[in-house]
Amino acid sequence: MSASPNRWPPQIKYIVGNEACERFSYYGMKSILAGYITGAVLKGGLGQSSDASTEIIHLFVFANYFMPLLGAWLSDKLIGRYHTILWVSLFYCAGHGVLACSDYVGGGVAGKMWCLYTGLALIAFGSGGIKPCVSAFMGDQFRPDQSHLLQKAYGAFYWAINFGSFFSFLVIPWIKDKHGYSLAFGVPGILMAVATLIFWLGTKHYVRIPPNRETKTAGFFQVFFGALTRRREAGKDFWSAANARFSPAEIAAAKSVPPILFVFALVPVFWSLFDQTNSTWVMQGEKMLVFRFGELGLIKALLPYWSFIAAGTGIFWLCFLPTLAYRKFTTNQPSPSTEFQWMLWLGSAVFSGLFTWFMFNLPNLSIGAEQMQSMNPLIVMALVPLFTLGLYPLIGRFAAPLKRMAYGMFLAAGSYLVVAALQTRIDHGDQLSVLWQTAPYLILTAAEVLISTTGLEFAFREAAPEMKSIIMSFWLLTVAFGNLFVSVITKIFSTPGNSEASVSPGRFLMYAGLTFVVAILFSLIARTYRYQDAAAAQGK
Repeated sequence: MSASPNRWPPQIKYIVGNEACERFSYYGMKSILAGYITGAVLKGGLGQSSDASTEIIHLFVFANYFMPLLGAWLSDKLIGRYHTILWVSLFYCAGHGVLACSDYVGGGVAGKMWCLYTGLALIAFGSGGIKPCVSAFMGDQFRPDQSHLLQKAYGAFYWAINFGSFFSFLVIPWIKDKHGYSLAFGVPGILMAVATLIFWLGTKHYVRIPPNRETKTAGFFQVFFGALTRRREAGKDFWSAANARFSPAEIAAAKSVPPILFVFALVPVFWSLFDQTNSTWVMQGEKMLVFRFGELGLIKALLPYWSFIAAGTGIFWLCFLPTLAYRKFTTNQPSPSTEFQWMLWLGSAVFSGLFTWFMFNLPNLSIGAEQMQSMNPLIVMALVPLFTLGLYPLIGRFAAPLKRMAYGMFLAAGSYLVVAALQTRIDHGDQLSVLWQTAPYLILTAAEVLISTTGLEFAFREAAPEMKSIIMSFWLLTVAFGNLFVSVITKIFSTPGNSEASVSPGRFLMYAGLTFVVAILFSLIARTYRYQDAAAAQGK
């Protein structure tokens, strides 16, 4: 008896759990990367300049998001999505291990720099190699009659990403402060090993789409170059030249790709802004005042009651959230499956435990530049269900994917106006709390939800079934080129004697102006694009 079309496939829990742990490992490492590169050598850092740190971080992210081309090729042409995710994850774990061993390598700063480059290269290969496969693999688990669940599924998938990254931004900087960089880089490696184990546990449940070498179907590049290199008849379209070698179905699948790539071409500018939250925004935050919870008189006054607040919060999450989340996100039926209910209870128990720890330690905690990065995933976890369950159904056809992405572009540009204003005040000597960064984080995170979650959904719904991994890799390439753009801009505009130009009001305003222009162009595309998925055009 087949599962209900209104109920998520049970194996989704393994994929979502894997993603949460994997993102903890990635963002946990990334949360301390800027501080590690620019930090004082005597305190375990590498003593590099802000501009050097910006270049290294964004080149790493570029490599991380360029590798999906290799991952898509492996999965689509050779070994399939399942085996690509499983085996490439081992290189990912090794990269974290290399970073964790940096304190035990000789050669001083030079030796540590080689450890840094090697570790980041392995992580880029591992993380990038699995990226186009995991999101597409999740989509593979849904039958055609369950396609209406994809919007909520990708919303939950993105929620899991931010669930993992939120705690990594809080926990890993704390481990670094208490125990040093080696352990702080080691813990993400452990979480990546856990992510790999969770994924493996679901092996017998997965739906696996065979790679092209088994189905004997041609990929996008084969058809594209076949059309490009052959002579076509006068009056025929570009793809007609491929008719001699490829089937109509293969050509139709390849033809679904270029319109999507045309849309993707404008997205890199958003990522050039967003990924600076892990570089220039952290360096800006280091010039601001650390916020200390213990300095608040109200917290000291309420200290005896923390245990009751923490216990009450834990009971709320443990008893109420599982059923609510299940019914809202996964099914229209009243009774959740016992297996999935237990998974939700377990996740809520973990969240309650972490929240209780946070409450008990709150008077001794502080929020600095590295911890402020947790603001992004925290806001995402609030906005994803708010937008998915409330805003999008409310605005109907105005929630079509490309319209959502256009709104996000305008918001992203606005966030950099706020960042530039904060930097101007800092440069004039004002002593600002790091909490002032909450305002641009809120604006940019709303833009991220509108662009990033929508981009995943748009790519999967518009691509032909045979092209889903390659389309996902092209989507991730937009992140790569956005980060490459930041590195190139930093290199071009750096001047001798001024290694801090990447953190300046003028640079932030330049990014804001460029994004406003792209947002206008994106709005024009949103008005004219013809959707392959009719439901997407109606914002459903």
